[in-house]
Amino acid sequence: MEASSKQQLLLYSYWQSSCSWFVRFALSLKGLPYEYKPVNITKGEQFSPDFKRLNPLHFVPVLVDGDITVSDSYAIVLYLEDKYPQRPLLPADPRLKALNLQAASIINSNIQPLHMVSLTHLKEKVGPEESLSFAQLNTEKGLLALEMLLKDFASRYATGDEVYMADVFLAPQIVVSTTRFNINMSKFPTLSRLHESYKILPELEASSPERQPDAVR
Repeated sequence: MEASSKQQLLLYSYWQSSCSWFVRFALSLKGLPYEYKPVNITKGEQFSPDFKRLNPLHFVPVLVDGDITVSDSYAIVLYLEDKYPQRPLLPADPRLKALNLQAASIINSNIQPLHMVSLTHLKEKVGPEESLSFAQLNTEKGLLALEMLLKDFASRYATGDEVYMADVFLAPQIVVSTTRFNINMSKFPTLSRLHESYKILPELEASSPERQPDAVR
């Protein structure tokens, strides 16, 4: 099933949002066209009454598919997998499927929210150095868990020779970890090798922050 031209997918996104990047990457891999709806979170547009009706938590991304609205990147990717099964993002093998779900959840629930806290409240309360240290500590903790989880299963990509859901979350997270938080990836040899494979994926490049219409260059 493909997205209908009469009900084109709408993605409410912010170019620098790593959670939005996860979803953009998934949409690109599945070849699903969508309309990009920028939400400038630095200007507080996520607190507008219109956006609050889409997501009372005031977070991007939000996907609108006809009369269905889904927020949270993890939920959105699972929704896309159910609704648009072309180019599967979850393998059929139960063990590998569980690995993909676990890896994606580690990033979405344990790494990304904690480094976002450091960018907002902590930076205001304790200053940039302490907030950066907090982000690095929690990011490295999550990356170490992923290194241990995937080292015996990774091949070209996280769980084999195909890009799956673990990669959808991991590829952008590694970029954010290295460029925004100065994480030394040499501590994570499996993830570093995967990072090299991700660099040449056209779908990752197309979904990258700098390629988005609201990017500030």
